[in-house]
Amino acid sequence: MTDAAPVQDPAELTRYIEARFHVRHRTQLPPLVQMARSVETVHLGEDHRPGGLSDILRRMIGEMEVHMKKEELILFPAIRKGGRPGIEGPIAIMRADHDNHAAEVAEIRRLTEDLTLPEGACGTWAALYAGLEEFINDFEEHMRLENDVLFPQFERGVAAND
Repeated sequence: MTDAAPVQDPAELTRYIEARFHVRHRTQLPPLVQMARSVETVHLGEDHRPGGLSDILRRMIGEMEVHMKKEELILFPAIRKGGRPGIEGPIAIMRADHDNHAAEVAEIRRLTEDLTLPEGACGTWAALYAGLEEFINDFEEHMRLENDVLFPQFERGVAAND
């Protein structure tokens, strides 16, 4: 999806990230929590049941909302103005948040046996794992664009001005 991302224009890239990923994550996660809760309840005691998945997803909703709001209200407006002295601080915080979110994704992969459906899985379970795969792919592209494309433009600029 990077071909559509305006990687050469940091201000436009922030707008793209908000419109493409922030909006999408906000719509993806709540139904995944509901499906995970259903699978955990209906399949209680069964092998390969992803116990605790709904709790992780529910926690991610809160953590990611706080993270995205920090970007939308603090970091991205500063980037749209060309950066500012001290911008490396908020960027470092965002990178740390990304590391925490990535650890949660790793835990989702562990609980779901890397999104492997058990034989005879119900439709909700299949829809859950398909939704998780889509979310994880979107999430990883979101983090890649920020960590590898957007943030380095401002980290280098700050370092060069010291």
